[in-house]
Amino acid sequence: MWFGVVTLFPEMFASLEYGITGRALKDKLIELHCWNPRDFATNKHRQVDDRPYGGGPGMVMMASPLQAAISFAKNAAPKPPKVILLSPQGKCFNQHSAQAMLETENLILVAGRYEGVDERLIDAEIDEEWSVGDYVLSGGELPAMIMIDTITRLIPGALGHEESASSDTLSDGLLKYPQFTRPESFQDVKVPEVLLSGNHEHIERWRLKQSLGRTWHKRPDLLAKKQLNKVEKDLLEEFIEEYQNE
Repeated sequence: MWFGVVTLFPEMFASLEYGITGRALKDKLIELHCWNPRDFATNKHRQVDDRPYGGGPGMVMMASPLQAAISFAKNAAPKPPKVILLSPQGKCFNQHSAQAMLETENLILVAGRYEGVDERLIDAEIDEEWSVGDYVLSGGELPAMIMIDTITRLIPGALGHEESASSDTLSDGLLKYPQFTRPESFQDVKVPEVLLSGNHEHIERWRLKQSLGRTWHKRPDLLAKKQLNKVEKDLLEEFIEEYQNE
């Protein structure tokens, strides 16, 4: 997977050199390149923003430096890339969209700043706009890093265990079941007996029930989108009955 990022703060992306993304970079499962629009500014002050026409607060990112940086990034991409603007106006990024982006193989992520980007640049260069949530951030760098991290986790070989990605929270539309590790007892609370039983069929059944129940309890909006089969419906009914009787 090839990532190109157009950003005023390329130094921020050094954080991706750690953990799973860092290992993926080292193993050449992903490539990451950053371009700063200031390097493409044509005035002596390397200006990339200006006051908005019509008045109003703040500054707007200028079209010309951004377009030049995007053009340079496009030429550097191994294959024709999709150009994405990180913007609160965009569609909300989720696990399903991460999987779809993985299939694109080449992405240019444009990190907006200030009050936004000149609309003419969006019309000319941007293929899609994406957001990571309905809240205000200072710029598109953090959303870009979130997208890179999420997509990287889906690349075969990026995780330490081949089943890790498929068992992640939200990978199947459900929250993940509760996790436990040693010691067996912590502050007089013991690990559920089923996890110590060695019976993998019972363990998988318990985990599925907990995932269904946890989603029902914490994120009913997710459960409403998922088509449950008979086994899942029965397990969810069991969980709800047990929960209500506690």
